Amino acid sequence: MKSSTKLTGRVIYKGDPGYEAARKNWDPHTDKFPKVFVFAQRTKDVSNAIRWARENNVPIRPRSGRHALEVNLSQVNGGIVIDVSDLNSIKLDKKNGTVVVGTGNRVGRIANTLAKQGFIAPFGDSPTVGIGGITLGGGIGPLQRTIGLISDNLLEVEMVDAKGKVIRANKNRNSDLFWASRGGGGGNFGVYTRYKFKVRRAPAKATVFKITWPWSQFEEVLKVWQRWAPSVDTRLGSELSIGPKKGGNVLMEGLFLGSKTEALRLLQPITSVGTPTSSVVRLLPYTEVVKFLLQPDPTETQRYSNQFSSGFGRKPFPDKAIKSMRAFLENLEEGPGGFYFLNWGGAVSRKSPRSTAFFWRKEKFYVEWTSTWLKPSHAAKNIALARNTRKKLQPYIVGSYINVPDQGIKNSGPVYYGANYPRLRRVKAKYDPKNVFNNPQSITPARIV
Repeated sequence: MKSSTKLTGRVIYKGDPGYEAARKNWDPHTDKFPKVFVFAQRTKDVSNAIRWARENNVPIRPRSGRHALEVNLSQVNGGIVIDVSDLNSIKLDKKNGTVVVGTGNRVGRIANTLAKQGFIAPFGDSPTVGIGGITLGGGIGPLQRTIGLISDNLLEVEMVDAKGKVIRANKNRNSDLFWASRGGGGGNFGVYTRYKFKVRRAPAKATVFKITWPWSQFEEVLKVWQRWAPSVDTRLGSELSIGPKKGGNVLMEGLFLGSKTEALRLLQPITSVGTPTSSVVRLLPYTEVVKFLLQPDPTETQRYSNQFSSGFGRKPFPDKAIKSMRAFLENLEEGPGGFYFLNWGGAVSRKSPRSTAFFWRKEKFYVEWTSTWLKPSHAAKNIALARNTRKKLQPYIVGSYINVPDQGIKNSGPVYYGANYPRLRRVKAKYDPKNVFNNPQSITPARIV
């Protein structure tokens, strides 16, 4: 290939040593074979990779944490993968309460680094998720009711556009791109290289909890949780996971930014349900709180393939919805699949749905479900199981979370972005009019009239 631009950074072509290692993704059954991987060491490497791809008419996929739940969204046959995982600087400004992080950082690294310095960094349910992907899609997690979504804490971004030009966006400069970067999803507007967040002082201590029940009690636990969790004190973040009937249980974990005595009182309506098989409620130094909630993730040794889907609940699931959940859980193979709920409200709901690109602000809870399988021959059955469950739950949910993509969703734009989709299409038309950054569910540019 002839090109006036040279690829820089750590460059691995198909056939080079290290190609198979570069191809590994969160899903072990990845079936894509890119032409070349560029591991950027600085922003200039990203610019060169984009220019090279444009000159050679090669499709582009950005990648940071390798945690894309749909492998087709971060790799592409015959394309270039711009991997930004080596851009992992962390610069904390204690005086101004801000941190600037490279897009290659994983959430656990940022949360643990800042906790040691006495600051809260928001996180989700896994330490290995890339800060880039989680932020751009909104960024949900157990701290959101206190400090907002991860993207709500964003002050500025640095992004390389489709021409290879470096752009900064904040509330005063390229403010439309800044708006879109808070919930408009990764891989749509350009390749992001740096984020600036506001951070808050961490409490010296906080309370964590982890309570399990037998699988057979999931219905009664869920019914109480769906009424209690969205209305409890907003300093309390609660995740409820329900595993498969084969080998699974019910697990509620989370944190309360306050004392153990107060936490026990607030938890009482849910801990008094059924017969918990184990119960841990602990006041810990904040550094230990982060470690407790961000347990080592199986990403590096992931064995299962997955099909995810998600939505947001405006009111508790009625019996009919719970019956569909039960059917899903009874049909799951033994493995890490199941249902996951996260309570909404507080700081998330105080922002208006149009204030950032993340639209689903006023709901009561988030829900996702996952089917898992080991053998590729079981893929079709499990994908169908997850997607049929979506059809059955559709009357009881709204929207879907872009960071948990489901390629079975047709015309996905309004499902992921609600009423913000038309504005996102206009931002896309301005910053990437030729749709250079595209994937099977990316935002399509609005027609420029």
